[in-house]
Amino acid sequence: MFENGANMTSLDKPVVALLAAPETSPSVLYGLYDVLTSVGSVFADMTVGEPGDALLDVRIVAAEREPFRCFGQVLVEPHDAVGDLASVDVAIVCDMYTRIDSPPRGRYPRETDWLRRMHAGGSLIASVCSGSLMLAEAGLLDGRQASCHWAYGDLFRDHYPAVELTEELILNLTSESQGLITAGGVTAWHDLALHVIARLCGPAQAVQTAKVYLLAGHEDGQLPFAAMTRPVQVRDAVIGACQAWIGQHYAAPNPVAGMAQRSGLQARTFARRFKAATGYLPIDYVHAIRIEEARRILETGATVIDEVGYQVGYEDPTFFRRLFKRQTGLSPAAYRRKMAGIVA
Repeated sequence: MFENGANMTSLDKPVVALLAAPETSPSVLYGLYDVLTSVGSVFADMTVGEPGDALLDVRIVAAEREPFRCFGQVLVEPHDAVGDLASVDVAIVCDMYTRIDSPPRGRYPRETDWLRRMHAGGSLIASVCSGSLMLAEAGLLDGRQASCHWAYGDLFRDHYPAVELTEELILNLTSESQGLITAGGVTAWHDLALHVIARLCGPAQAVQTAKVYLLAGHEDGQLPFAAMTRPVQVRDAVIGACQAWIGQHYAAPNPVAGMAQRSGLQARTFARRFKAATGYLPIDYVHAIRIEEARRILETGATVIDEVGYQVGYEDPTFFRRLFKRQTGLSPAAYRRKMAGIVA
C-alpha cells in the first residue's frame, strides 16, 4: 500500500482524509481541500470548457462530527468523526498550532489512536507544519527523520528526542516507504498536495493542478525563512542578563568573554550554564544572533555585503559568507535577491 501508483487501494476514488482540530489554520485545511477536490475536474474545465471527473474523495475529519470553529473562528463542518472511518488511502494532519515551548501532551487522544490504527492498516500518514507534533505524540516518528516548522526545533529536541528533526527540509520523504511523510512550514502544504496528487493520480495530474493554482515548490527549503528562536531565560537570571547584553552588543570583540565577565562565573561554568539554559554553546549563540541581524540588514537596505559582515562583528568577509550560507542555505547575495522578490 505504501508503493507509488495511480490508485493505491480504493476500487473507486482514493480517499484522502484531512484531520482538523480547533487549533488548525483554515488556510491549510481549506487550501488542501480546495486543491485536492479539484484534481481531474478544474483543469479540463479551464482548457476545453468541459469539467472532468473529480479523482479524489476528500474528507474533513475530526475527533467528533459536530461543527466547530478553528483558528480565527472559521467554521469547520467535518464530514466524519475519526471513529467513523475504518480505512483511508491517505490521512493528512493539518497544522495544529501550539506554543513553541509546550508539547501537545494528552490533547489529542482519539486522533492519535486513529492515526496509529490507520498507519497499522497501511494508510499513508502525512502532516503539515506543527501537525508533525501529533505524529510525534502518536509515536509514529520515533527513530525516524521528520520535518516541522522551523520554530519547533527546540521543542522537538527537548520533548521528542527519538525524532531526528530536519529543519531545513520542506518535504521529508525519507520514511515514505514506511507510510509517513512530513512537511515543514505552513505553506509546505503546496508541496505535499502536489506529491500526494502525483502518487495517487499520476504526475500529469499533479502538473495540471500546479498550473491551475500556480503552485510551485520551495526549492530553497526552510532555512532562508527560519528566524532564531531565543526566549530570554527567566529561570537562570544570570544567563538571562547575558542574553540581554549580547542582544545589544553582538558585534563587540570577544563577545563570549564579555558575557562570561558580566556573569561573574568562571569560563567553563559559564559555558555549561549557558548551554543548559539556552541549548546553545555561547559562541554558537553569538553567531546565530549576528546572522539574524545580518539577515535584517540584507532585507532592508543596499549595504555592501562585506560591510554587512563587518557591522555584525566579522572582520573576515570569507568567513562571514561561509557561515551565512551554512545557517540560511543561501549566500548573502542570493538571500538579498530572494527577500527582495517577496516585496518587489
